[in-house]
Amino acid sequence: MTTGDLISPRELSFGRTVERRLVHRASVAEVFVTDLVPAGESRFLAAAQLPLSHGYYSDHLARPAHFDPLLILEAGRQAGIAGAHLLGLPPDTTMMVNGFSLDLPDPAALRTGRRPGELRIDNHFETLRVRAGRVRKGAVRQDLSIGDVPIGTHTMEVQIVTHAEHEALRTVLRGTPAPLTGDLEDVPAPGQAEPYTVGRVSPMNVVLSQVERGPSAVSARVTPRYGNRAIFDHDYDHLPAMTLTEAARQLALVALGDAAAWPATVSGSFGRFAELDQPVLAAATRTDAGDGTVTVNVAFIQEAITIAESTMVMVPR
Repeated sequence: MTTGDLISPRELSFGRTVERRLVHRASVAEVFVTDLVPAGESRFLAAAQLPLSHGYYSDHLARPAHFDPLLILEAGRQAGIAGAHLLGLPPDTTMMVNGFSLDLPDPAALRTGRRPGELRIDNHFETLRVRAGRVRKGAVRQDLSIGDVPIGTHTMEVQIVTHAEHEALRTVLRGTPAPLTGDLEDVPAPGQAEPYTVGRVSPMNVVLSQVERGPSAVSARVTPRYGNRAIFDHDYDHLPAMTLTEAARQLALVALGDAAAWPATVSGSFGRFAELDQPVLAAATRTDAGDGTVTVNVAFIQEAITIAESTMVMVPR
């Protein structure tokens, strides 16, 4: 990728966010995409502003401050959703993440300055499945750049259903309608992890409890605060992929015993819904590469079934 690859028919704008419904957000404050420009039949260029101060994405112990890889991931997710709608995906659709892979090989490229980050995203879309004339499965590959500096890549694969189909699917799978996060009590879980052990300052951003450390593995319950509006911007009927990814990041920090370590590569696969009314266990194992990097594999288990998995390559800061 070169800087020229990200030049659009007009210069990308960072002046205001796009319509929040385009990125499936309830709060304008949680919208990071600021512009979308067509660049071909299945290509879009996008701009996103990365905030210097955010109650969730900036809440880290590690110094000097860097843009959170999960903020980059969220901006990429939003750009992919918005671009898919502008390419013709109907507004009454839900995009369920099957899997993603984010590669940010140089943490130094994410170091913050005195101005918000200007993230440019070159999006290439691919249709993977069509049924009855509707796209049912798709993927997007994104080349990422802050300013003129390439920082990495992100790929995401999604399943696409209408809102009605999603609701029917959830009821069929469960046998009963699923509860919503907005209906659940917002209190710390018993044994909630101390913020400093998972690289956080605010207890509201801790998503793990009942942490257990073994000789070769660590485990914990996934217990986010449902009143955290950065994590749960709107009501969900399951724990979304981004919440499980945060749990994997926090458990990786516990596994390393280094709250300042940083994920250079993050990937995830999501095979089943993480139900809200059943405990979700996260179990992690680590592998040291010998070059200072550590790979942490996390399995999410509910009712004795692995429902999702995440892999993080952690680097020291």
